[in-house]
Amino acid sequence: MDLPPYFPTQGHLLLCTGPRCARAGSQRLFRDASDQLEHRRLAYYKDGGTVRLSEAGCLGACGHGPTLACYRGSVQLEQAWYVAADLPLVIRVAESIQTGTPLPTDRRYDR
Repeated sequence: MDLPPYFPTQGHLLLCTGPRCARAGSQRLFRDASDQLEHRRLAYYKDGGTVRLSEAGCLGACGHGPTLACYRGSVQLEQAWYVAADLPLVIRVAESIQTGTPLPTDRRYDR
C-alpha cells in the first residue's frame, strides 16, 4: 500500500466558514489566505512551509467573525483565537508560526 506524502507542520490555522462567518466573508478570506500562504511559501506542502490552513465549522464567536483559531507547537501546545480576522491578520499569524515569533495580540480574545 502506497502511503500519501507526509508534510510536517509547526502550526494549524482553522478559519470558521460557518453561516454567520460566511456572511462576514470567511469563504473568500479562506480562498485568499490559501493563495497567499502558497505564494509566500508558508503552506505546509511548499518547500520550507510549515503552516496548515483548514476550514472549520462554527467556532462559537458568531457575530464577531470571521473567527480564526491558531494552534502551534509539538511538545507544548500554544493556542490563540482571533475575531474579525482579515487577510493581513491571517498572514501575520502564519508568519509568526513559521518563524517561531510571538503571535499577534490584536483582535486576540483568548486571554
